[in-house]
Amino acid sequence: MTPLIPGAVIGILGGGQLGRLLALAAGQLGFDVHIYCPEENCPAARVAAKATVAAYDDAAALAGFAAQCDVVTYEFENVPAQTVIEIERAGTKVHPGAKALEKSQDRLTEKTFLNEIGIPTVDFAALEDGEGLGAALSGFGSHAILKTRREGYDGKGQIMLGGGRGRDGLAEAQALAKAQPCLLEAFAPFEREISVIVARGADSQGQIQTLIFDPSENTHEGGILKRSMVPANISDAVLEKARAAGAKLAEALDYIGVLGFEFFVMPDGSLLANEFAPRVHNSGHWTPDACLTGQFEQHIRAIAGWPLGPVTRLCDCEMENLLGSDIARIPSDFPADTRLVPYGKTEPRAGRKMAHITRRLPPRSR
Repeated sequence: MTPLIPGAVIGILGGGQLGRLLALAAGQLGFDVHIYCPEENCPAARVAAKATVAAYDDAAALAGFAAQCDVVTYEFENVPAQTVIEIERAGTKVHPGAKALEKSQDRLTEKTFLNEIGIPTVDFAALEDGEGLGAALSGFGSHAILKTRREGYDGKGQIMLGGGRGRDGLAEAQALAKAQPCLLEAFAPFEREISVIVARGADSQGQIQTLIFDPSENTHEGGILKRSMVPANISDAVLEKARAAGAKLAEALDYIGVLGFEFFVMPDGSLLANEFAPRVHNSGHWTPDACLTGQFEQHIRAIAGWPLGPVTRLCDCEMENLLGSDIARIPSDFPADTRLVPYGKTEPRAGRKMAHITRRLPPRSR
């Protein structure tokens, strides 16, 4: 791909915090940013050169947006795949492409794809209605998680079943499965959760480069990521397996950009893939403060056809999400050695990601 030069326009589909942080990174590299989002006054638009407010299925608006951009990317995986197709039809390249969206938007498609390329996941069963839930649950030892196949995130659209609670929640789960297609996933008795941030790009000669940040160890509360720490408390063997799986996934998707890939670390040291996101990822928010190149700059470099920057980690680090009313702790609770990154959101609802903080830590053994 022909590298873009400073002054080129990068389009971003979506106007949330990830779009905002990508726009800021693009600006530091000399690019202008054009945000496309259905919402007025979105967080990303307030730090961008231009914004289009229109629906994701507005073909005319998409064509106009595409004509003003040199390359387009997206900040979340629920952008309709048809939106990407319309932009490419108008003659503007989208990185990553529609394939990554298509594989990640449906949990059944995602897990089937991961298994097909040799990356193991938990056992799972597709449910088109609530009638087969009981039999599928029994097949998983009566301990499983029911998830909507599409559009669930941060613990939304998920119901835990079993785990010493008998069949509590079964009626609620049956109602959910009856209302929309769902996936029942066997519960994984994991030791910890980790994720890798994978960057993949191609230079002007088409040579592929893949770089992978150190895995982070993640802690969730109520299905929402609360903390990520590096280095993760894992062996070198587990670290290498996570990196290898991340590289394999990016290659299978013919990916350009940054993606996040989550795993369960099992007691025997094996890894089970949980899910991937075709975008910069919450568990990589520590990278700008601890690495030579952070994930947001890396994504912009990849989609612009620039060489990837080194991902060398310079220190240990902890990232904490500020959710809902946590934002009220600003500025009193954060000392000078803590970096605060607000997201530009004005309404602190419960469980809503409002900002994150990072702390550089004294190095541990790894």
